[in-house]
Amino acid sequence: MPDLREKVTIITGASSGIGKATAVEFAGLGAHLALTGRNQENLQATAKACVEAGTPQDKILLVTGDICDEQVRKNLVGQTVQKFGRIDVLVNNAGRGKRATIEAIEMADYDRIMDVNVRSVVTLTQLCIQHLTKTKGAVVNVSSVNGTRAFPGLLAYNMSKSALDQFTRCVALELASKQIRVNSVNPGVIETGIQKRSGMSEEDYVKFLEHSKTTHALGRVGDVSEVAKTIAFLASSDASFITGAQVPVDGGRHAMCPR
Repeated sequence: MPDLREKVTIITGASSGIGKATAVEFAGLGAHLALTGRNQENLQATAKACVEAGTPQDKILLVTGDICDEQVRKNLVGQTVQKFGRIDVLVNNAGRGKRATIEAIEMADYDRIMDVNVRSVVTLTQLCIQHLTKTKGAVVNVSSVNGTRAFPGLLAYNMSKSALDQFTRCVALELASKQIRVNSVNPGVIETGIQKRSGMSEEDYVKFLEHSKTTHALGRVGDVSEVAKTIAFLASSDASFITGAQVPVDGGRHAMCPR
């Protein structure tokens, strides 16, 4: 198992889905956690699950707010360093989607998606670099198979994840001399509910999950814990010679093509 004992880890979007699962996974591996999300009640539920997984309550910091807010980002980094003295790992997980084509997308929605999925990642990473340099730390970005494959009806989301993948590769090279590793995970369909939050009805979501069994080589969709375990590996010393990588966690979907 990856050794993350006492590794001070910032996780964005930790109130649900992959972010929550990652927090719990890291808690079970002994990490100290700085968690952020917009929903205070859900964030507290994540903290409770982390305590149950093994992280003491006093080793968990919660910062509630919108990661697109500059002050929230500054508070997150500042309070983390104040409480724990350092930063070892940054997991950029917070994300947003919206179902819309080039003909239908409203620019306000486009801007919001790019702000959450790209701009906040760039700016938060900038804030953490000086601290990650001291610890020779790691950054793990949560991207998507949508960053490497084109899917109609999700234009802005697809574009944002492609940008995030390029960010991962570029920053991995730029920070290599500081011994900071930067990688991404690129999940396929994972049961997180993001599709419903992006505008899909409950009925269509059920049909979508069933259809997705045919679009993934392993014949099923993924679980948040499977992504979380991959993030933990990339953040740990077990991945000490891996940087600039995009790791698909998608049941083989990235390797498939229509026939």
